Amino acid sequence: MSARLSLGSLPAVHRPEVDPGKVSVGIVHLGLGAFHRAHQAVFTEQAAAMSGATGWGICGVSQRSAAVREQLAPQDGLYSVLTRGPGDPSVRVIGSIREVLTAPEDPDVVVARIADPAVAVVTLTVTEKGYRAAAQGGLDLTDPEIQADLAGRPPRTVVGQLAAGLARRTGNGAGPLTIVSCDNLVANGPFLRRLVEDYAAASPDAKLLAEQLESARFPASMVDRIVPATTDADRDEAAALLGVRDEAVVVAEPFLQWVIEDDFAGPRPEWDKAGAILTRDVAPWEQAKLRMLNATHSMLAYLGALRGYVTIAEAVRDEQLAGLAAELMSAEVIPTLTPPDGLDLTAYGESVLERFANPALKHRTAQVAMDGSVKLPVRLLGTIRDRLADSTEPRVASLAVAAWMVYVAEATTSGTPLDDPQAARLQAALGGAGTTPAALVDALLGVESVFGADLPANAVFRSLLVEHVGQLTR
Repeated sequence: MSARLSLGSLPAVHRPEVDPGKVSVGIVHLGLGAFHRAHQAVFTEQAAAMSGATGWGICGVSQRSAAVREQLAPQDGLYSVLTRGPGDPSVRVIGSIREVLTAPEDPDVVVARIADPAVAVVTLTVTEKGYRAAAQGGLDLTDPEIQADLAGRPPRTVVGQLAAGLARRTGNGAGPLTIVSCDNLVANGPFLRRLVEDYAAASPDAKLLAEQLESARFPASMVDRIVPATTDADRDEAAALLGVRDEAVVVAEPFLQWVIEDDFAGPRPEWDKAGAILTRDVAPWEQAKLRMLNATHSMLAYLGALRGYVTIAEAVRDEQLAGLAAELMSAEVIPTLTPPDGLDLTAYGESVLERFANPALKHRTAQVAMDGSVKLPVRLLGTIRDRLADSTEPRVASLAVAAWMVYVAEATTSGTPLDDPQAARLQAALGGAGTTPAALVDALLGVESVFGADLPANAVFRSLLVEHVGQLTR
């Protein structure tokens, strides 16, 4: 797939649903990873096909590496999604990404695209750590990258990019902007609005940005699709199906879901025609997904990795781990949730385990385990706090946290790189600690940016952690 012209040689079942040559940019997406290409970009293409609107092409922005641009640029932005379910795999080329930028190399161009009057929507998948939030909430104004953006360099943080783009829209007649966070964060829309407001208040453009923020909208959203890292074997399989090689192929399960708060400042793609759910309240959907699917995913990743399992599917085939996953959802999480309309939480929990057990996906435990210090607070600690407040012991949720602690400790002891934005802080905390379970727990429980001030003071939670760490280390 060297260029758009090569599409003519593909069978119709593999071609994009809309002619890429007729699509113009109307969306900027920050965080051009595999998940976006298997999720929002697919929804956007399907919406264009069903509505006939071709003004919603995507300008994708890679926040760090140029690797995605180097894959997509020679292919005119085209790539394929290899879908693996219970039956035979299928593959389809997606053409909704019409431009690819790399933020460190093109910071001014990124801002110009956000400010473009043709752009009405910005979406984000930058992972929890990409928001640079402070432990107590709000933007971390002490972050060196945030400070550099505020000092006037062409912005390289997502919050700085958004603020600069909003400020520039005032002078070019662009309409109000809708900014949609698609990351696994509680109330991600309001959360992002607060970060941008914090940045704006510290910016020389404070007054200008305040005016822009009055008309901007930050709807909350919940996204769901399992997208494991692509391997060379995946590329080989996609090439056999397509008849041409795609270096940018992404792999995904058949399941695809997007729930979006129906609060837009202006026009938007008709994502609902492609199956997205537009609702007044995303919170029940978000809480169910974060506390059931994401929390269980993390627990299986840490417990599975400690048992030597390479993939999540292998971990789920362990009857003890599968039982713990089911118990976490049914006994500890569901009592803390308000079910969204039309969602049976028990059936949802069963479907989560079925999806995790898909052996064709090969979702690596190490991939799911990364960034634990920013994932645990939004996936597990809310359930733990709610159970403790209800005078109920969160035994299984605490086991998941204990597994993370042992995972971090083993990486520190063995010298294995720990893929976590707070790796240095975690390892420093462990550096002066003893080797007993209590010492390990106290060292990591004292990291306030993860556990806050309340959980370290809770004797029940600490006792559960010491008990579980002792069992895991034996």
